[in-house]
Amino acid sequence: MSLLRPRPTWQIEESHPELFTRLDETFRQVMDPEIGLNIMELGLVRNVSIDAEMDSAHVVMIMTTPFCPYAHALLESARARAEKVLEKPTTIEMGMEYWDPSYMEEGVGADWGLF
Repeated sequence: MSLLRPRPTWQIEESHPELFTRLDETFRQVMDPEIGLNIMELGLVRNVSIDAEMDSAHVVMIMTTPFCPYAHALLESARARAEKVLEKPTTIEMGMEYWDPSYMEEGVGADWGLF
């Protein structure tokens, strides 16, 4: 039995599935400098949605710790990269959900001795 939680389904996967792979790839370029893993490996991106009425996008992302010293840089990097891929004004929100190691992709936590 796996202790890992599956990544939540982003709204964009249902509304614009053709954009998911490009977003996944671009988010994998955003590295947490303290941990040395990208935001997808860590499971930090919780949702991506597009508001067709406003012609804009919104990303919800969490941090591994509540007072992450790199939060601003990580959030802005993810927002800017999403905006480039989506070609729409994009906002980002730091979610209040607490992160835990079970959000990490399978195999990533082994280096930490977790899985």
